[in-house]
Amino acid sequence: MSGGGDHGGREVCFEFTAIGSTVKVTAIDSATGIEVTVMGPATASKNDLQRLALQKLRARLARGA
Repeated sequence: MSGGGDHGGREVCFEFTAIGSTVKVTAIDSATGIEVTVMGPATASKNDLQRLALQKLRARLARGA
C-alpha cells in the first residue's frame, strides 16, 4: 500500500502496482471500503495517476449515494 491522506474530507488509500510497462493504481475509500482501479503507462507521473484514480473513486461514490 502506498499513499493515502485526506481527500475532500475522506481518507483514501492508494496502491501502486507495476505490471510491465503499465502501472495499476487502486484507490480505496476507508469509510466504505469501495475501491476502483485505473491503469496507466509507467512513464506517467504518480501524481497524475493518483488524481485519475481519485476522480474515478469520487464518481463511483457519487453513484452509490
